Amino acid sequence: MNCSLKKHSLKTRLSLNIAFVALLTVALISVVSNVFINRQFEAYVEKRQRQRIESILSDLNQQYNSATKTWSAEFLHAIGMHALYDGYVVKVYGLRQEMLWDAEFHDMSACAQVMEDISQKMRERFPGSTGKFTVKNYNLKRNGQITAVVSISYFSPYFYSDDDFRFLDSLNIILAGSGVFSLLLAVIAGWLLAMRMSNPIRKTAEFAKQMSRGDYLVRIEEKTSVIELDELMRSVNQLAHSLSEQESLRKRLTADVAHELRTPLTNVATHIEAMIEGVWEATHERLSSCYEEIGRISKLVSDLENLASVESDNLKLDKTQVNLLELIEKTLRSFEADITIKNLTVLLDGSCPSVLIDRDRIQQVLNNLLSNAVKYTQQNGTIRITLSEADDAVLFAVEDNGVGIPHDELPFIFERFYRADKSRNRLTGGSGIGLAIVKSIVTAHGGKVEVKSRLNEGSRFQVTLS
Repeated sequence: MNCSLKKHSLKTRLSLNIAFVALLTVALISVVSNVFINRQFEAYVEKRQRQRIESILSDLNQQYNSATKTWSAEFLHAIGMHALYDGYVVKVYGLRQEMLWDAEFHDMSACAQVMEDISQKMRERFPGSTGKFTVKNYNLKRNGQITAVVSISYFSPYFYSDDDFRFLDSLNIILAGSGVFSLLLAVIAGWLLAMRMSNPIRKTAEFAKQMSRGDYLVRIEEKTSVIELDELMRSVNQLAHSLSEQESLRKRLTADVAHELRTPLTNVATHIEAMIEGVWEATHERLSSCYEEIGRISKLVSDLENLASVESDNLKLDKTQVNLLELIEKTLRSFEADITIKNLTVLLDGSCPSVLIDRDRIQQVLNNLLSNAVKYTQQNGTIRITLSEADDAVLFAVEDNGVGIPHDELPFIFERFYRADKSRNRLTGGSGIGLAIVKSIVTAHGGKVEVKSRLNEGSRFQVTLS
């Protein structure tokens, strides 16, 4: 059974999530507040009930005349009826158990109605309540002597009056209203926040779509107050810049390969065609010229194969302990003829212990760096090679005082077929792959290669192997 996942916009999802959290929070606060307030109110009602009973007893006790040892029947009646309307059924007995005042005897129907009303309201409001009317007796004393016994019947452990019910109903309405208002406010605030957060992301997605269609010149200029969103937009801008550069390099690579192949192929084709048609005689010099052009093509193909080899994901390094100083000296010997012709001074300084490297690959790195140094150093120039150690790493640098590299060209010199020499002089310009191979080999060893150069002052290439 195929199920499709329903998708929503980021703004919708954020709004719904914020609304859900707000609803959950408001509901939780309302429930907790209601429970807490009800418990506090119950404690308040119980305390008020005790105080009311104490007030009734105090009022009754004041109606005793110590001199005549008599009670004011009129005031007993007033106090008893007032207490009855408050939900308390009062009976007062003298010392000889004689009835001084009885609410039920005075108005039994009123007492029954009050008790029924209170019981019904409490059952309706609290269906699971086990409360019921309870009778308690209290002694009235004057000067330490008991003057009467008061029996008070009331709903225990507590009961709510009509004012209490109205207060709780109003409180619940206020809590519900506050909850609804808070929820609406949270939804509106969440929607605004979601819109504010989703707009930059939506624009970033639109820019990414433009980039996917090949438009690498787009840039996101918008700024936000959210660090992560700013980082996202900055990263997309950097990606666009990087892709733009890569596209330029790709086009340059295509043009360079075409140029590198077209020139020798055209020369060979022209020479051979002329010799086939009898325009030229197939002399040794002309055949040698054709052979040299084919050699250039072979070297270019070989360089491309080397680059493909070192940039391969499954490049395997045959690492052994190698004395780097001896390897440099050996590599230098292969350039003795060129060094002598240009009368160059070569200085080799420093030393280091044996390092675990792929001997052939690092020799290839040395060959390329020294080849460039010799090639671009002018007559009677100086090449300095230094060896050193730092933080469990071995460093070697090749420095010359040759033609140097323009500052704006430095970021691209490790790209394939990139050459600062735009004229492509055959005497000085190579295929533009050597430094790309250097970087790939050094990176495969977990190291890094850095360059510093000034135009007409020289260049310094430093390799760090850890």
